[in-house]
Amino acid sequence: MKIANKKVTAERLVKDALEKAKHFADYNIFTFLDEEGAIKRAREIDEKIARGEDVGRLAGVPYALKDNFLSENGETTASAHILEGFKSPVTATAVEKLEAEGAIMIGRTNLDAFAHGSSTENSYYGPTLNAFDKGRVAGGSSGGSAVAVALDIVEFATGTDTGGSIRQPASFNGIYGFKPTYGTVSRYGVVAMASSLDCIGFFTKTPEDMNLLMEVASGQDPKDMTTLPDFYNADATKKNSATRIGVIKDFDNEAVDANIREALKAKCKILKEKGFEIVELDMPTLKYALAAYYIIQPAEVASNLSRHDGVRYGFRSDDSSNLENLYENTRNEGFMSENKRRIMIGNFVLSSGFYDAYFLKAAKARTLIVKEYEEAFKKCDYILTPVSPNLAFKLGEKVNDPVAMYLEDLMSVSLNLAGVPGLAIPAGMSGEGLPVGLQIVGPRRSDRQLIEFAKELA
Repeated sequence: MKIANKKVTAERLVKDALEKAKHFADYNIFTFLDEEGAIKRAREIDEKIARGEDVGRLAGVPYALKDNFLSENGETTASAHILEGFKSPVTATAVEKLEAEGAIMIGRTNLDAFAHGSSTENSYYGPTLNAFDKGRVAGGSSGGSAVAVALDIVEFATGTDTGGSIRQPASFNGIYGFKPTYGTVSRYGVVAMASSLDCIGFFTKTPEDMNLLMEVASGQDPKDMTTLPDFYNADATKKNSATRIGVIKDFDNEAVDANIREALKAKCKILKEKGFEIVELDMPTLKYALAAYYIIQPAEVASNLSRHDGVRYGFRSDDSSNLENLYENTRNEGFMSENKRRIMIGNFVLSSGFYDAYFLKAAKARTLIVKEYEEAFKKCDYILTPVSPNLAFKLGEKVNDPVAMYLEDLMSVSLNLAGVPGLAIPAGMSGEGLPVGLQIVGPRRSDRQLIEFAKELA
């Protein structure tokens, strides 16, 4: 609005954002800064305003793009060596929609390679540092995007969430992070991780900004057959009418950091004072969510990563004297350890001797989790839970312990398995000066009302 009213220019906003990005370079947020392209685009928007032409709802607003979104600006690497040098010939639908409204991408943000991780330590370009403590992780996989918003470099950033990759880094950095209902925002042009779990969302500093971004980005896309009809904008006049808020009994135990448990109690107290009923939920199937997730997700990862072979694009090993060596050495040198681990697990659970024992059982467990959420939402309107059992942990603390790292996803993966929306919200600070986050969970297609409800907890 300030840009449209000529109180500030788009060029000034973009230059300020680029200066901040350089100032915070030691946080390792960006894999690429598009200075020339961003400034050129800002000048074009300023010229449109000077001529009295209409500009979009996001005109001149700088944003950061997670580096697994395809765009013709810079290389799309997904922070992986095997995609180094890859320039996309297409642009992701979500990016097209944002830029059609005038948003300006200033750079690409760091992530765990191919979004495999919960700390952004699995990046080929090194870890991103937490916005509040440079000795701690940013969360993952969308760590760079979260820190870019938390440090006020940009107004918003894109993210992908397959098992908590937006919500967890948002909670670790004290901002809002939204995972929509599966299929709300098109996945076309986003590097696939696990196709039945991947969701496209955003990081912002306010629920109002999140709502605007979802209005812009949501809707059916003929290029992505999993997208839903545009219920988000169709619900514009539907008001939030929640009266009952559920809390999951099993998530309130000693395994959860005391700061998080206290934040949950404090938010419940606020809601009670506002007249909401707090409903205790027993959801025993959720204890199987992590096991089911780490069978289904690696299986889909193994399939999606099979296309990266050094033949058509990206990195190719120097030792490629024959086809077998080309495949073997390119994949060995190009993938990070966590990528290899998930490929191996995925191929194992899909193999003929173990498909029934692992993958089929995980798929059945997923169906039970879906049904358990459906039953829970008959007793309450939304659910308030922790995002992660811990606050941001120290760099290097868990990167060599895959099980400990996977346990960080304990409270977030069930939403992706069930396809329901979840919004990470800031919930105060710990005694150590670290952000504490919680998440609000709603039934499928309650996305707009869920974001509106977040204002009750601000």
